[in-house]
Amino acid sequence: MKLLKHFTFFAIIFSLSFSVQSQENKLKVKGVILDKTQLSVPYAAVGILSKYVGTSSNEDGNFYLELSKNNLLDTLEVSSIGYKTFKIVVKDFLALKEKIILLDADMVSLSKIEIKVMKPSQYVKLAFKNLKKNTLSSVHELKILNRFFAVEDDKAKFFIEHYLKVKDVGPKGGSKVRRIEVVEGRKSADYRIYKNANIGRIYPVDFMTKIDPLRRNISINDYKWTKIGDTSYDGEGIIIVQGVNQVEKRKNYLDPVLYIGLDTYKVYKTRNKAANVIYIYKKNKDGKLYLSYHQHYTRRFVDLTDVHQKILKTTNSKIKLSKRNEVIVLGIETNKKKIDVKRTGLHRTKMEDVPVKYNSFFWENFNLPPPTEFYKKSIKELEANFGVNIQTQFELVNN
Repeated sequence: MKLLKHFTFFAIIFSLSFSVQSQENKLKVKGVILDKTQLSVPYAAVGILSKYVGTSSNEDGNFYLELSKNNLLDTLEVSSIGYKTFKIVVKDFLALKEKIILLDADMVSLSKIEIKVMKPSQYVKLAFKNLKKNTLSSVHELKILNRFFAVEDDKAKFFIEHYLKVKDVGPKGGSKVRRIEVVEGRKSADYRIYKNANIGRIYPVDFMTKIDPLRRNISINDYKWTKIGDTSYDGEGIIIVQGVNQVEKRKNYLDPVLYIGLDTYKVYKTRNKAANVIYIYKKNKDGKLYLSYHQHYTRRFVDLTDVHQKILKTTNSKIKLSKRNEVIVLGIETNKKKIDVKRTGLHRTKMEDVPVKYNSFFWENFNLPPPTEFYKKSIKELEANFGVNIQTQFELVNN
C-alpha cells in the first residue's frame, strides 16, 4: 500500500510537470485582419498550410491560433477572396508591436474574365467535373467547433456547443459525412416556449452537408446560371455565378451562388442568394480545398396557442422560430494512421439529445476562436432572460 501511494504521488507530480511543460511550449497567436481602408476582413483563412493548422477570422477580422514553439520558423498564410495572399514567418508576426495584418486588394480577375469568355453554366459544369481533383477527396478527420442557437422572436433562448471529430472524404463522398464523434459539449439554460419545434431533426453537421450545393448532387440543367460579379483569390480570377432553380421554385432559398476559379475551376466559396447559408473553403499544402467555415440561419413561423399568447403577453397569432448554426474547422488530420473517429450513429440525432458529460476543465483550457458578432449578441440575449451569466448557466445546467 505504501509503495502504491508513492507511485501515485510521483505519477501526479509527473503529470503536473508534463502539463506545465506543455503549456510553456504553446504559442498563442492572435491578431486582426484589415484591408488598406482599415475595414475588417471576415472569414479569412489563417494558418500554416504545410502543417494542416488553421482557423478563420470572425466578422471583426479577429483570429486566434494556438501553435507550438516548433512553429516559430513556419510561414503563416492569410488568404481571403478579393485579396492578395499575405505571408509572414510566425516569429516575425509575434515580434510585431501591433498584431495587425493588412491585406491588399487583388485586381487580377477583370482582365482574365475579358480574355476567357464562356457561358456561366459552362463554368459550373467544369467546376463539378473537376470537384474530385480540386477538393480533398481522400479520408481525413476534421476537428470542429459546432455552435447552435435556438431563437424565438429574434431573441436567443437556448445554446449548445460541441467540440467534435468528423471523418469525411469531402464533397465527392456524398451528402453525409462518414462519422461524427462528439468529444466535449455544454449547453445553456433552456428558455424556449416551443422546445420541440425549433431544433432540427438531424445533427447539424449532417444538415450542413445535406444542403451543401457541392454535395447534394444538384442537377445543373435545372438552373438558370447568371454571372453576378467577379473577384479573385490567391492570384486567381474568380467568376461569381448565381443559379436559379427553374423546376423546384419553392426551394429557392437554396439557390446557390458559386465563386469559381477561372483557371482551375475550384469553388472557393458558396452561399445562397440571401447569404444566410455560407460555406468557405481553403487550400491545403497541395492546393486541395477543404471546408474552413460554415454558417446557416433558417427561420419559420409557428401558430401561437392561447396559452402561449398569455405567457408571452402578446396578441400575435404567430411566433418566429429561428436556428443559427456555426461550424468552425480548427484542425485537420490526413494521416490515416492517426485518424480516430468513433462510430456513434449521431446522423439522425438532435444536437440537444446527444448525451455529453460536461468537462469544465476542458472548456476552461480550450482555446476558443474569437467570438462572432452573432455569438456575442446571442449570449447577451441568453444572459438577459433571467439575468444569469452564461458561465453560471453552464455550471448549473450541465452538472
